[in-house]
Amino acid sequence: MATGATSRDRPGQRGKRIEDVVSYAIGHRTRVQLLIVLNQGTYCASELSDIIGEPITRVSNHLKELADGGSIEVAETRRRRNFDQHFYRAIEIPEHSKEELIAMHPLERQVTVGLVVQSLLAEIMAALWAGKISDDPDHCVVWDRLNLDEQGHREITEEQERHWERLEQIEKESLIRSARNGTDTTPYIVSILGFERGRKAPVAP
Repeated sequence: MATGATSRDRPGQRGKRIEDVVSYAIGHRTRVQLLIVLNQGTYCASELSDIIGEPITRVSNHLKELADGGSIEVAETRRRRNFDQHFYRAIEIPEHSKEELIAMHPLERQVTVGLVVQSLLAEIMAALWAGKISDDPDHCVVWDRLNLDEQGHREITEEQERHWERLEQIEKESLIRSARNGTDTTPYIVSILGFERGRKAPVAP
């Protein structure tokens, strides 16, 4: 399965492309902190201010910029005395099959992938700042460039799909053990990526 969502006509940050929207969203530490909290739930500005420990005026400004850009969305608006109180959340991303993603309009697919990348990069940067990656003795951080022919590409994709199914099974078993033992679970970010490089550098002499 692959994940993805959003409409092909979702506006970008003041008319910008989704790539620029994502770059902007993760370009400031406060916005990154807001994104990872909103990945987990729905909150208003005052709640977010308390959670991340930033002044509400600063939080409100960043929320407006993120919402205007389509990086987050307003989940609910409640009338409080003489003003509207907005509750924000991450853009909801339902699951799509590979076939559904292929059938999407290219722009819709690009926006979908962009929002997934935005969430992942925000989680990575927040964990890096907090030392959660480097301080974990069991962390796994690996990347490389693999030179593949068409068959190799297909085989890599099939292996990634099998791997993801096993990861989901591990989570299910963890939740069962936790419920049985009365222990807490820890949120652990896992990602599987595979894509052609955006630019191929010339071979060094």
